[in-house]
Amino acid sequence: QVQLVESGGGSVQAGGSLRLSCAGSERTFVRYNVAWFRQAPGKEREFVAAITWNSVFTYYANSVKGRFSIGRDGAKNTVYLEMNSLKPEDTAVYYCNVPLGALSTNPRPGDDWGQGTQVTVSS
Repeated sequence: QVQLVESGGGSVQAGGSLRLSCAGSERTFVRYNVAWFRQAPGKEREFVAAITWNSVFTYYANSVKGRFSIGRDGAKNTVYLEMNSLKPEDTAVYYCNVPLGALSTNPRPGDDWGQGTQVTVSS
């Protein structure tokens, strides 16, 4: 089981930017595919972005495509989510995810999760 710690959340005005980080507890973190999900109050957890272990492939939800960018730094065991042109509808708790198997846009039992970091975007 991989321990994941998110950071970088906060409160910004619409149009602003934030950079979230997800630090993995193991050196083998570099071998894992990693995804970001988010959950707004009263809504289900939804997929945001994902990156393969070798950074060859990245995937984005349509709602964030062109505004968010996912990347990773193997030397730091960290995956980043760069969020630009933030909108009030981006307000949510953002979670880092290491899937049990292949990357998926749906959360599954057995996936590893961080504790989440709050992002609040005001209009």
